[in-house]
Parts: sequence; C-alpha cells; structure tokens
Amino acid sequence: MATISADRIAVSTWSLHRLLGTTYPHDLTTLDVGPEDATYGEGEESLLGLPSVLANHGYHRLEIVSFHLRSRDPVYLGELRDQLRVANVRLQTFLVDAGDISHPEHGARDTAWVASWLEVARELGAENARIIAGKQKPTRDALDRSVKALTALSDANAGSSMRLVTENWFDLLAEPAHVHFLLDKLDGRIGLLGDFGNWSGPNKYPDLQSIFGRAELCHAKAQFIDGQLDAGDYGRCVRLAEATGYSGPYTLIFDSESHGEWHGLGMERDFITSLELDSAS
Repeated sequence: MATISADRIAVSTWSLHRLLGTTYPHDLTTLDVGPEDATYGEGEESLLGLPSVLANHGYHRLEIVSFHLRSRDPVYLGELRDQLRVANVRLQTFLVDAGDISHPEHGARDTAWVASWLEVARELGAENARIIAGKQKPTRDALDRSVKALTALSDANAGSSMRLVTENWFDLLAEPAHVHFLLDKLDGRIGLLGDFGNWSGPNKYPDLQSIFGRAELCHAKAQFIDGQLDAGDYGRCVRLAEATGYSGPYTLIFDSESHGEWHGLGMERDFITSLELDSAS
C-alpha cells in the first residue's frame, strides 16, 4: 500500500490566524495595506518569525494570505523572503484574498488591485499565486469577464516563474461545469487549486472528483465533529484526489475551535501521511 509523503504537506497562514492574531483588512479602493487590526486577538507570533517556527514544527511549505502582510515595502518583503530562505521554507502559494474580477462595475478596478498584489507575490518569490475567479452568479457574461481578466493577469505575468491559479470558490465556480468551462477557455494559462471545504451537499464527492484531475494545488480542510477529525470525509476527499492522479501538495486548512492550531494541524498531517492508498492511485 502506498502512503503520502510528508514532503507534500503545506500550511496556510489562514490556519494560524490565532497564532498571528493581527490582520490588515483589504480596501479595494486603494493599493495601500490596511490598518493593523487585532482580528483574532493579540497573537503570539509575527509573520517574519513564522518561517522558523513552522520549520521547527516540521513544515517546509507555506501559503501566505494577503491580509497577513503588514507592508508592501520592498525592505520588508526582502526580510520576509530572507526568513523563508534561512528556515528552508518554500513560499508555495501567495493567496490574493479579495477582489471580484467578474463584477460588471468594479471588475476592472479589482483586476488592477489583484495585479498589484501579484507584483508582491513575485517579489516574495512565491511559486504560485491564487486569484479569486469571481463572486458573481455564473452567467455567461460573468464567466466571460472572468476569462478576460484572468487572461490579462496571465499576460502581465508572462516570463515569471510564478504560476497563477484559481479556486473552486464563490458563486462563479460553485459547480464543476463552470470550473471546466473557465479552465478550457483559458487553455492552460491559469491552473486550479482544488479546495475540499468549499463544496458540500450530496454531490460533494463526485463534484470534487470531476475537477481534481485538473488540480495542481489542494486546500485540504478537515471537518471536526465534537473535537474529532471526521475521518470518513477527510479520507474520502484525499482518496478521490489521489485516484484522479493528483500528485501536488496538500495545504492543511484548520479553523476548528476544538484544538490549538499546531495540534489540529498535526492531526490533519498525521491523518494524510498515514492514510493507506491503493498503490494504483
């Protein structure tokens, strides 16, 4: 039986929001970083200190959510890049966590706003950057606006080693048919980050299975019931991803109140890396 290597495990700063405490909420009308907000309390660690702490817990892949960045100043970005290098932590993905490029009125503004954050992601040396495809209902017009904006963002990123991806998230990409439509129209210019936790309901597993053959990245969010990891759901999600041929990293997403963040992440990591898979998967 095959198992999943610990080298494929990553952590998102979203999963450590209580440890970090502070966020810098986005305002789409400005390119400036928002004022500091103790969203999750005082926090115990800074983003600059996180790479070494992460490595000490045995993780060497990180995803950074844009609202955790306190500055876009090149000196600060250089310090963060240096901390990642010293700790031997890869910046796997930079998550641009706002904007609606499919919006009929604000789409152009939001596309420019996203583009400015992609510059930050490149400066940090991110291997990937995730862009929200849109939040509108999936009409043909909204999908076309998203395709146009994503094409423009991809063109602006040409020549960079950073890969742009989008996610099965919000109304625009709430079902497989629209994910496939968008990716087909983009013809490989944008990749897919598949998220276990964004879809639910009776069609969750066949819907995820439909798209994971195209996924390059994965947000592996576990559900917790009365403090216990829902092994049935989590195992089924990982198995279906592997069965489609998915071979990318699993980024642990943890937001349960039942456990401390490091403990909860450890539960998710241990579950994935100990899961026995069909060697044919």
